[in-house]
Amino acid sequence: MTDQQPILISTIACPDCGYSKSETMPTEACQWFYECAGCGKLLKPKPGDCCVYCSWGTVPCPPIQAGKGCCG
Repeated sequence: MTDQQPILISTIACPDCGYSKSETMPTEACQWFYECAGCGKLLKPKPGDCCVYCSWGTVPCPPIQAGKGCCG
């Protein structure tokens, strides 16, 4: 566990069209779905990941950054 403040901005990149957009991650909930603004694809976490930020973002979600389990 760390005392550092989590990074709250992550850039999600669509695996289909490559469109990317920076988003503010929620700190109190997981985000399991994200609609790509480029092609409209509904992104979901990869198997084993807890949320779309851990799968498709440049920064993992705040609970993972803090060394906690995500979305327990």
